[in-house]
Amino acid sequence: MVNKLNTDRDAAPLYLQIKSELKRKIEEGEWKPGDKIPSELELCELYNVSRITVREAINELVWEEYLIKQRPKGTFVLDYQQKGSDKDYYTYVKSFTYEMNESGKKVTTIHAEVKKVKADSFLAKQLNIKPGDEVIELKRVRGLVNKNTPVFFKTYLTYKPNFPLQSNEYYGSLYEKLKENGIILANVKEYLEAVRPDKEVQKWLNTAEDTPILKRVRNAKNQKGDFVEYTECYYIGDSYRYYIDLILK
Repeated sequence: MVNKLNTDRDAAPLYLQIKSELKRKIEEGEWKPGDKIPSELELCELYNVSRITVREAINELVWEEYLIKQRPKGTFVLDYQQKGSDKDYYTYVKSFTYEMNESGKKVTTIHAEVKKVKADSFLAKQLNIKPGDEVIELKRVRGLVNKNTPVFFKTYLTYKPNFPLQSNEYYGSLYEKLKENGIILANVKEYLEAVRPDKEVQKWLNTAEDTPILKRVRNAKNQKGDFVEYTECYYIGDSYRYYIDLILK
């Protein structure tokens, strides 16, 4: 049975209509926390729309913490009434924590250091500020619980006076910490490259100079463009896979 959507010129976009219907099912208890929702292909058939349209609707609900994707199991209902809790379920801008949650893996922070530093010319360009401006430098080693699989994160953030400078404040999800301060990153650019670890990376990952490393570089900003993040992530090459979901038209 196909659920008909409103295709009039003035109607809401199809993905928003689907989002509204899925959200209603959750809020009215038809789908309960922990339930697995129909697959994208099943929803395509149900609403007679493209997979791109269905995925847009789902991603909106992931952003709003109604759903969570868990690769390769599927998409599940969260307890939307617990939004804003200390759960590390994040948005469509995927953090390391969220990516691992998708795979059913738990993340821990092994070590964190934070301090305020002056931006050099490179950081000034990345953060769209002036050389010498103050920025927050955050260095962390994270990994999977009960596994010796560290990842080194070197992050620089636009300085905000209300941001804590105590290292213990950054042992959870960074993006949840940003949300607590009213910051949601929306525009993201990333690239990946294979590199040899420099002395700093060798030290933080306790690895040899000939170890293959996957370097992931992220530059992100909020919708207003007045807050910017620049992060370099270093993964040991044989310990992690990085997934990208694509839909080809």
